[in-house]
Amino acid sequence: MIFGKETETLEFKKTTGELKEAVISVSSILNKHGAGELYFGIKNDGTVLGQQIGDATLRDVSKALSDNLKPQIFPTIKEVKIYDKPCIYISFDGDSQPYYAYGRAYIRVADEDKQMSPSELEEFIIRKHKQVSEWDSLVSKYKYSDLTFSMLEAEYKQITKSDLTLKEFVSFGLCNTEGFLTNAGILFANKNPLLQSRVFCTHWDGLRKGSVGDDAIDSEEFEGDLISLLKNSNNFIRLNSKVRWKKMPDHRVNKPDYSRRAVFEALCNALMHRDWSVVGSEVHIDMYHDRLEIYSPGGMPDGTLIQERDIDDIPSSRRNPIIADVFHRLDYVERRGSGIGLIRTETSYLHGYKDEYAPEFRSTPTTFHVVLRNVNYQPDNELNNIDEEATGQVTGQDTGQVAGQDIGQDTGQVATHEAAHFAIHAAEREKMLLDFCEIARTRNEMQEFLKISSRAHFVESLLTPLLNDGKLHMTIPDRPNSRHQKYIARSGDGDILQE
Repeated sequence: MIFGKETETLEFKKTTGELKEAVISVSSILNKHGAGELYFGIKNDGTVLGQQIGDATLRDVSKALSDNLKPQIFPTIKEVKIYDKPCIYISFDGDSQPYYAYGRAYIRVADEDKQMSPSELEEFIIRKHKQVSEWDSLVSKYKYSDLTFSMLEAEYKQITKSDLTLKEFVSFGLCNTEGFLTNAGILFANKNPLLQSRVFCTHWDGLRKGSVGDDAIDSEEFEGDLISLLKNSNNFIRLNSKVRWKKMPDHRVNKPDYSRRAVFEALCNALMHRDWSVVGSEVHIDMYHDRLEIYSPGGMPDGTLIQERDIDDIPSSRRNPIIADVFHRLDYVERRGSGIGLIRTETSYLHGYKDEYAPEFRSTPTTFHVVLRNVNYQPDNELNNIDEEATGQVTGQDTGQVAGQDIGQDTGQVATHEAAHFAIHAAEREKMLLDFCEIARTRNEMQEFLKISSRAHFVESLLTPLLNDGKLHMTIPDRPNSRHQKYIARSGDGDILQE
């Protein structure tokens, strides 16, 4: 007979031979839900087998829980009959999380018990005590007068037409009345002393990660204040994605790879809701041919998994309320709780959108991932027919306008003078570049020489092939992504031409 099925708060064990596993299940359920039930004598598929129960059986179960589950709980343990078969029933609850079984902390995920990693346990403890104090409201050792906030001040004045003074800093929770900055205040400072205030961006040449030196079309590491991180990350995505267009009888239909507004909202959420208390991890942006992935440290603030929730019915929950409030004041984000819905809605407006292009959201107890699909990706033929659809590269430069306004200007097409250079025969263009690189040049110098504004196009169509063919040589080969990197040509016999 089938009694039912296991859930996040209900566990079955065949016999007390699985006593250790039972103690672990109790701890994981307590850590996730604070209460649950467990039966001995039932298989995990719900089949009732019954359990042999002797004089000491219940006492052994109680002792195993008492000795190996900390902090101690006081469960109800009793013999019950299920379909006339003897079983052991345990009912338990507790609010002293985290609970440890045999010295380790576990968390319930569906009907399984997952051991927490050190970082997951650290976040669990911080989340447990967040009612005492949010991380972004904690007061630091830095004073308002120690740091500068030009980016925040400029954005605030552009939106409000008013100056951002110490009075507003106190009002917004960015510093206290004694002038000491909160953690949120530090994150908006120009020279941000927090090591975790960084974003890693990589455009991979394919559908999965490889080595940055060999398989990355473009990569950048940004650090600094939150506004700069937001702008630079957004511009990186712009520079490495395309806006195609389709000719119509009397107009043109733009076909961007991604929704500009959806991308911006996803970046805001990654910075706004990440767990800033985690020092050894950063926000990562990974672009592939078919998708864009944004990773941020910190799972759902309430500890649930977003993929197990009704995506249309998730209440607003802010890990960093001060940061979220400032983003709202700057018109970066809309009302509370609308981010996921906006990302989905704006993506659905894209030309060529289908259900399989819907944004994907997934989380673990310590991470959050957003996946946006490239609606122009064609696995069998990635390049569109040039006679039917032209491809333009998004190349915009940062104008300093964010959120409700556009960050950077999307040309929508390759500028006329640049298009002329694109038409140069490939061999002639390579020869021009190699002659130019008889002395070491930076990537920017090479692009300016050829009048190619798109970094992604230049790297993919020229720089990478020339490096692979051994015609260009890095001056700092051990650090391919160094900001001081230059490139120099090789002579016909393979010798490096000297400056």
